[in-house]
Amino acid sequence: MVLAPTSAHTEDKDIYSAVWGIAMRNHEQHVDIVPILSRGKHRNPRRGACFMEMASYLAGERWSDHPSCTHPLLAELARLVNDHTSDEARSRLVPMIPSVIGLTSDDPAWDAEIALGAAVAALPIAAAERQQALAVGVLSCERVLAEIEGRPVGSLRDSSRTALEQVPLAYTWARKFARHSRVSRRGFRRHAAATIVRCSVQGIATACVPDAEARMERLLDATIKRCAATRSTAAVQPVDAPSRITG
Repeated sequence: MVLAPTSAHTEDKDIYSAVWGIAMRNHEQHVDIVPILSRGKHRNPRRGACFMEMASYLAGERWSDHPSCTHPLLAELARLVNDHTSDEARSRLVPMIPSVIGLTSDDPAWDAEIALGAAVAALPIAAAERQQALAVGVLSCERVLAEIEGRPVGSLRDSSRTALEQVPLAYTWARKFARHSRVSRRGFRRHAAATIVRCSVQGIATACVPDAEARMERLLDATIKRCAATRSTAAVQPVDAPSRITG
């Protein structure tokens, strides 16, 4: 049985109780425990909850870590951050849970935007063995977005260029690789985007930086806010203006 934090963690307990109280009001049922966030899947609330399982319950859906109320790739990011965050720090994710409810769209730009944000955040700090894959991921996201937005293929946003230029060897390799490899928009959405997000979160989690967990938390928070800001628009708007790759 997984219970709410003890009195030694009063602030965490208050956060959990507030969020779970919303669920109790929505479902008009009584639960004698307040599950806390923990790693992995859980069969029911008595065994704990991951980020998306708690979101499914708050949304009134069947208990699941893949609820329909949230964009699949945003949900994947939330699960990964949940699972790569320590038990001590995971409670900081709780206030974000209600914010993912209703954040979903059929717009293919969402997948590219979510994946790109993750790759840009991870690329400068990831271990060298991950940097080539992440650099390819950034270029793949940019290609998809260029096609959707009608801008020149090969153009880059300033944030992408800045991240790539911090890892020049990986950037050079990725540009050569990209010339001979191209994923379809459908293939990107079905497979590549999730792979980029997984590699990104793993890259941040294992990076030699003192604030890896805080970086993952900020990434999830920023992604949720970006999706919320663009939910009512026809397409996800670019974060900054693209610039043309030269050379």
